[in-house]
Amino acid sequence: MIEASFNAIVSGIPYTIALTLVSFMIGALLAVPITVIRMAPNAGARHLARLFVDVLRSVPPITWLFLIYFGLPDLGVTLGAFTSALIGLSLISGAYLSETYRAGILAIAPGQWDACKALGFRPFDTAFYIVTPQALRVAVPPAGTYGIGLLKDTAVASTIGVSEVAFNALQEAQRTGHAIQVLTLSGLTYLLLSLPLAYLSRNIDSRLRARFSLG
Repeated sequence: MIEASFNAIVSGIPYTIALTLVSFMIGALLAVPITVIRMAPNAGARHLARLFVDVLRSVPPITWLFLIYFGLPDLGVTLGAFTSALIGLSLISGAYLSETYRAGILAIAPGQWDACKALGFRPFDTAFYIVTPQALRVAVPPAGTYGIGLLKDTAVASTIGVSEVAFNALQEAQRTGHAIQVLTLSGLTYLLLSLPLAYLSRNIDSRLRARFSLG
């Protein structure tokens, strides 16, 4: 019984990893223009970007997945369960990571912009070569923490039928009637998957800390 349940849970790991990594990467890219708009001189653009972020962060992930998977067909757009989960988690990741980027940029002393301007640096060069590396140093730890949280949040995809770890564990718990054993096994699986992410986050943080001699 345990071996069969273990194999079922393990078969969901590729889906869990794919949802985590791909939605994080898409979210990380999406967060860049959101952050730029959030810090733009135009007040209207800033307010729209803030509204976009606040709405995505305020509504539970399961609601977004339901809207995409069950709601879009009413508009003539039908997506698979995995694609729906990926889109929902990517949008949410973009919103959260944009706040992480923004916090990293705001942590840089404003005087650095003025100093670079006085030295003749172009705004793009200042942002790319001076501010961004320091902002990354600040943003990496919370981004890593979010990545670990995202790994666990992929379990919400089970509600629309994605065969990831949580979905398979629930199926096995119902099939065998041994919920405690099966769900404990799934919890250990998430723990083992999160450890490499925690190590990677700490490693990148240490390298950035050493490179920029901060902290």
